[in-house]
Amino acid sequence: MKERKRLSRREEFEILKLVLDKILLLGFAIVGYGAYLLYNTAGKQGFFVLLTGAIILLIFTVLLIKEYEIVE
Repeated sequence: MKERKRLSRREEFEILKLVLDKILLLGFAIVGYGAYLLYNTAGKQGFFVLLTGAIILLIFTVLLIKEYEIVE
């Protein structure tokens, strides 16, 4: 079997930044879309989309805190 190449701490950090950036962008996009739906339709769908975005941002926060504790 081929041996896998190990990533340096810097490379791991760069990959983590890319992944977390995408999660943050996705969360804010969903929150924005939910706010738009809530404003225009005033229905339950906008609220649930907004709530979904908030949950994604909460997951982002948990991942960030977990990674910070590991590094520290």
